[in-house]
Amino acid sequence: MPRTVSIITAMLYGAAVLCGQAPTKPAHPAHAVTAQHAASKGSLTNPASLKEQAPAVFKAKFTTTQGDFVVEVTRAWAPLGADRFYNLVKNHYFDGAPFFRVLPGFMAQFGISAKPEINAVWNSASIKDDPVTQSNTRGMLSFATAGPNTRTTQVFINYADNSNLNGMGFSPFGKVVEGMEVVDKFYSGYGEGAPQGNGPSQDRLQKEGKAYFDKEFPKLDAIKSAVIVP
Repeated sequence: MPRTVSIITAMLYGAAVLCGQAPTKPAHPAHAVTAQHAASKGSLTNPASLKEQAPAVFKAKFTTTQGDFVVEVTRAWAPLGADRFYNLVKNHYFDGAPFFRVLPGFMAQFGISAKPEINAVWNSASIKDDPVTQSNTRGMLSFATAGPNTRTTQVFINYADNSNLNGMGFSPFGKVVEGMEVVDKFYSGYGEGAPQGNGPSQDRLQKEGKAYFDKEFPKLDAIKSAVIVP
């Protein structure tokens, strides 16, 4: 079952819009991670090992194909989401990942790894929901969901006042504090993702990674690197 924000997107676009991808099993044994790797400490191949608590407030710098932007995270807003985001950035999960779903006036979504073997182990690494304490206004970041307690790695940046999402459980954990003009430039020409539109299939992106979007969606903007700002 795909992750949806059907009420608000029906209002905006006249159809349900995917806001994430339900956990899927790896398409091929080659995508499986060996037990030896999974047991390694602090490894992206072992989500359970990345449980560090985030600082009360921290910043993350994203270097992208359009330039840089900085996110400031306030842990008190959504502690579980902030901790997950902190661990993903600190361990370079987002490096190379595309902004695969960019809808002007709504949001820019990212968080599927460019590496299929990484997606394979994170698809089911869900965290529980946080109470919604902030509003999904322009520049705010929230995790995509597939329903209650299904947040994994996909994040979206609000382009507009999407406060309608607040009542659906999308809990903002941070905000773009520098470079929102960069976020506004992300390529949106492919539109909504498959099967609702002609954009990337999240399922194929998870299973095929960088090879898929490089070949079929070469105009997508991507994250070159994401780091915690000292």
